[in-house]
Amino acid sequence: MGRRDLLVAPHFLATQNHETNMKERPMRFSPRILTAAALGSAALLALSGCGSETTTAAEEETITVGFLPSWTDAVNNAYLLQDQFEKMGYAVELEELTEPGLLYTALAEGDVDIYPSAWSDISQAAYIEKYGDRIEDIGTYYDNAHGTLAVPDYVDIDAVEDLHGQADRFDGRIYTIEPSSGTATMAEESLFPAYQLGDEYTLTSSSLAAMLTALEDAVNNEEDIVVTLWRPFWAYEEYGLKDLDDPKEGMGATEGLHFLAHKGFSDDFPEAADLMAQITLNDEQYGALENTVVNEFGDGEEPEAIDAWLADYGDEFEWVVE
Repeated sequence: MGRRDLLVAPHFLATQNHETNMKERPMRFSPRILTAAALGSAALLALSGCGSETTTAAEEETITVGFLPSWTDAVNNAYLLQDQFEKMGYAVELEELTEPGLLYTALAEGDVDIYPSAWSDISQAAYIEKYGDRIEDIGTYYDNAHGTLAVPDYVDIDAVEDLHGQADRFDGRIYTIEPSSGTATMAEESLFPAYQLGDEYTLTSSSLAAMLTALEDAVNNEEDIVVTLWRPFWAYEEYGLKDLDDPKEGMGATEGLHFLAHKGFSDDFPEAADLMAQITLNDEQYGALENTVVNEFGDGEEPEAIDAWLADYGDEFEWVVE
């Protein structure tokens, strides 16, 4: 099953009305936070080698990367960092969490070391306000991300303003993702008031998987649908979508995607932090990374996808660890 199939699995199709369910947390996978016991085990292993061959500091240390498995930008980077860190000698734990609030809490408390793709400038700024004094911004790896409102290419509407008077066509709904996500928050707190959409539309929140299932069903039947999305994202080409013109920037201005870590990470893992600080991707490189991981390789084949992407693009970077 490919990554795209994973994201649109039918058993996640349980959309929620925004007005009554904004505080509900869609649970996809049980969070698996790395415990102190695991770190203690790593320390014991390091101590057990005292009388044997000397190892590097990196070989004795574990880095935990936390991410939401349905958010492909973080998935791509999680496996890219795993590949690079392991080549540097670190042990890497990939920890799947169910929603961004849990992820930021785990990051701030040091239960995970890295969030590999944070929309912290605008979309997730509320979490930075809450936890920023316990989080370290390692660097911006991509600088051209932005939220959008999108419809299929066959829909004869081109701007957010054009949605007025058209609610019946869309069943009075604008679909979005997890209620605690930056995308859903931006739609509720910025897009809706900026264009006074609340009198005609409700914001229907669900998991990303459920929203994509609703989108796929609509496209297959050439039905009208409007969804909150972001660029870059693989679904544009997959489903044939276009952005609605948003001159009031209701879905936010262009922002960067960041590597975030818990406070003190760069002191604890200076070589790993230096590597992340060097990583920058342009539109082509980012798009190719996501397409390779999401579409060209299947679920469970992420390491092979990273190998393929590095084979194609590795020569363009000075930071790649062979």
